[in-house]
Amino acid sequence: MPQVMQTIATTAATTLTFNNHAETIVTLSSTTGRILTLPTSSGSGKKITVYVNTTVSSGNHVIAVANATDIMTGGVSVSTDIAGVTCLATATDDTITMNGSTTGGVKGSIVHLTDVVSGFWNV
Repeated sequence: MPQVMQTIATTAATTLTFNNHAETIVTLSSTTGRILTLPTSSGSGKKITVYVNTTVSSGNHVIAVANATDIMTGGVSVSTDIAGVTCLATATDDTITMNGSTTGGVKGSIVHLTDVVSGFWNV
């Protein structure tokens, strides 16, 4: 079985690329919010996984699409000691915002994203 590489988002804003981040685990290890921008979707089938290693307490961890046309499909299920919620993507959703409590961003949170077809990321 191939070993999965891990990358750590160390700057406030990181633009993810298929070459550097596909089939890896992008780790958020900061209490200060980080913004991750996904590559433009093309239907490549490539996957990007985001793992929260440290609960965010200042600002938000944000995962956003690269442009005004890409959107997210599917949904996210968040379950914490504070609350549990399932969020299904609407026809225009293009961002996941994790606040460190009720919307994710708690240590152990994980988001899997797949470039399913041009214009669409599946969550």
